[in-house]
Amino acid sequence: MKRLIDHQLLEWKANEDRKSMIVRGARQIGKTYAIRQLGKTYKNFVEINFEDRSDLASIFDLNFLPARIIKELSEALSITIDTKDTLLFFDEIQAAPKIITALRYFYENMHDLHVIAAGSLLDFAIQQVGMPVGRVTSLYVYPASFIEFLWAMEHEQLAQQITEKKPDTPLDEPTHQKLLTLVGQYIAIGGMPEAIMKWKKTKNLAECARVHKEIIDSYRHDFNKYAKEHQLKYLNELFDFVPKNLGSRFKYEKVPGHHRKNDVEPCYHLLETAGIVHTVLNNSAQDIPVGFFTDYDCFKVIFLDVALSSALLGLDMGPWFTDPLKQLANKGGLVEAFIGQELLAYSHNIMRPSLHYWQKENREIQAEIDYIISKNGEIIPIEVKSGPGTTLKSMHTFLEHHPNSPYGIRLSTQNYSVHEKIHSYPLYAITSIIKK
Repeated sequence: MKRLIDHQLLEWKANEDRKSMIVRGARQIGKTYAIRQLGKTYKNFVEINFEDRSDLASIFDLNFLPARIIKELSEALSITIDTKDTLLFFDEIQAAPKIITALRYFYENMHDLHVIAAGSLLDFAIQQVGMPVGRVTSLYVYPASFIEFLWAMEHEQLAQQITEKKPDTPLDEPTHQKLLTLVGQYIAIGGMPEAIMKWKKTKNLAECARVHKEIIDSYRHDFNKYAKEHQLKYLNELFDFVPKNLGSRFKYEKVPGHHRKNDVEPCYHLLETAGIVHTVLNNSAQDIPVGFFTDYDCFKVIFLDVALSSALLGLDMGPWFTDPLKQLANKGGLVEAFIGQELLAYSHNIMRPSLHYWQKENREIQAEIDYIISKNGEIIPIEVKSGPGTTLKSMHTFLEHHPNSPYGIRLSTQNYSVHEKIHSYPLYAITSIIKK
């Protein structure tokens, strides 16, 4: 399926100053597939999976001289690895962490050879050996976005309309309603590529649910690879708890079992490193850069994928197809998580992006903005309304306390419109907000 990452990988290929690349992200989000698609644009494509060929890891033990490494890999694989018009792909390199260090030497001493690495639990390996600063670039990948879902479902014209649309005039109502219906379908099917392709091929919700279950089971199975035995129960409890807490402030004491924060917090960070959960940090949003005003002790959490969240909650997928507007209105936490997932998908993916929200609580004011972003040097608040969203008390409070923010964005089931300092976008239009 067509992905946003395809364009980013082709840009990397065309860049004469390219560095070795590490493609990072959770299991089963399409990293390997995208790199194989890139490989088709080369004369030669060599893929080595170090879980399948763990014996080859020892080649990197002696030193990091690229010429020697290529020679020994060629002999072991009975192939010729030419440096001209060749993509060399090291997959599942968490099984051979020294490759991460070796990547810098490919950049320095064998620049003509294009080298990409990836892995399912790669960030744990990076924590072990470190990242070669200035010699290796990262590309973060997330589940397929709503735009990519439209591409997969052969709605390219709708995707183009969304990408190019400005908020000052409404979209024609039949198209608007169709896109809201497709948002409901996306939340049910999610952004995991296997689930999307299963839906495209079979239109069978039970088959899609089976894919979701298998992915969830694989994530649980991975716990044994990066956690200590005594942490497994905390990981499982957190894994089940996060989807139940979408849209609410995360508190360790709320995790079932009444555990101590010191026991649970390290396990939360394990899930975060694995890419299964994403933190939405509280931020006072006083100025640019936003990161300077973060409160790291106050945060919300979203799960990797909205459909996996629904599966963990045991929700029926059917109503998203039979009455999507009602589901959007009643599932505020999932809709808020959907927007967070979209923000990550369209972010500048050579760095790990951060999500932020704003909250003000005192005797006089109770207000919360779901997401804040920086755009063109300005802070823009985003308020998510799962239904029409006619009440915007929190938005007005934010704009009153942040006079340097030129406008606020409401995301809801309403059509496009602009009224004074409120720019209204439909829930499906995040890409046009980020890209413009």
